[in-house]
Amino acid sequence: MSEGQKFQLGTVGALSLSVVSSVSIVICNKALISTLGFTFATTLTSWHLLVTFCSLHVALCLKLFEHKPFDARAVMGFGILNGISIGLLNLSLGFNSVGFYQMTKLAIIPCTVLLETLFFRKQFSRNIQLTLTILLMGVGIATVTDLQLNVMGSVLSLLAVLTTCVAQIMTNTIQKKFKVSSTQLLYQSCPYQALTLFIVGPFLDGLLTNKNVFAFKYTPQVLFFIVLSCLISVSVNFSTFLVIGKTSPVTYQVLGHLKTCLVLAFGYVLLRDPFSWRNILGILVAVVGMVLYSYCCTLESQQKQIEVPVKLPEVKESETDPLISVENGTGILADVAVPKVPVWNSNKDLDA
Repeated sequence: MSEGQKFQLGTVGALSLSVVSSVSIVICNKALISTLGFTFATTLTSWHLLVTFCSLHVALCLKLFEHKPFDARAVMGFGILNGISIGLLNLSLGFNSVGFYQMTKLAIIPCTVLLETLFFRKQFSRNIQLTLTILLMGVGIATVTDLQLNVMGSVLSLLAVLTTCVAQIMTNTIQKKFKVSSTQLLYQSCPYQALTLFIVGPFLDGLLTNKNVFAFKYTPQVLFFIVLSCLISVSVNFSTFLVIGKTSPVTYQVLGHLKTCLVLAFGYVLLRDPFSWRNILGILVAVVGMVLYSYCCTLESQQKQIEVPVKLPEVKESETDPLISVENGTGILADVAVPKVPVWNSNKDLDA
């Protein structure tokens, strides 16, 4: 098997793992939050990250991967920034309507494109821009219901978008700059993310829900779903870093919107959530956008291989990371993949 085939197989595996684990944790979190009333999303996320770190530490002891220390300040800054972005997304939902929160999530792709263009001189062709526009329109039709604005909520949403974009771009650039795998980066950044959320989580959850996480009645059923959610989160967090490392932050966001559509569909089929023709139309448009995005990226990747057989120094990077890539690449959590909403709603996606 050639290197290109191995890379594509690894990319397909990473994308599949991300979709399956994310949809699974959404279903689990819906039962935990909506049915059992455990609405402490930020605190739950800190537990997710703690369990992820412990799992990776066990894997390290079993020599399943190699520990590779690198710039401690970069790791600390990256971990804290990820934790802050999760807290800001939760605050954004708390101070805004569901519709405006969904618009906040949709804004992450264009913001990521803008930041990568300005600071990394990355080029996005008109075809890529058009397919992303179709995708965002579809997800918007399917999920955005109302747009109630307020100053505090708007500021929080802006900060949430910026921190999320920067964190996801850093996930990709750190892996390539320091030549570390997704597992190595996740293992070293997890403690900082978990600590940040463990400190601010109870405060944010109390502010958003008017409840105390430590006063909640932990029944055996609640504990079972918390443990199940934490175990699934290991796969979610790992696959997030893996996907961004193997593709790009923009491709990861495209995949995230695919998961949103799948959550809506599963909610209707399995849980009988309310569903309308608008939801169906939006999902269909979004899927068309995703297919076109992957096709255009693949086409541009093939053209680049034909036109530039030898890699030249300081050549501008272009967006050629499709959902399934055919190009050799390097590199092996949210939205660290984390629950970003304190209250479940069928029209929004709890990212693990």
